[in-house]
Amino acid sequence: MSKIEEKIEGTAENWEARRLGADEAFVAVSDVDESLVDQAVGMKMISIRLPASLIDDFKALATMHGLGYQPLMRQILERFAESEKKRLLNKVASQAAKAAEKERRSGSGACKRKIA
Repeated sequence: MSKIEEKIEGTAENWEARRLGADEAFVAVSDVDESLVDQAVGMKMISIRLPASLIDDFKALATMHGLGYQPLMRQILERFAESEKKRLLNKVASQAAKAAEKERRSGSGACKRKIA
């Protein structure tokens, strides 16, 4: 079996190790605008510098979860952002409830003084 005919399992590890999809025989130039693809899937390309050890940790964790490290990072960032939004909204709601309770108590005290 030639190199081109050889079946390679479509895993994240094979993509990252360039065993899958890196052969020039399969290269073609797309005329699709990348920004349209990103817009369609709701993604935006960013650049971020991270410590090499952190990336290594994410790669190890991703392997244990059967994912690529970038999808894992995306999941973790999404979970953190959702959790942080909930935490902050709960904090604001709690402060508003305390303020309303304080106002209710001071308001009912004023009514009692007027009646008495």
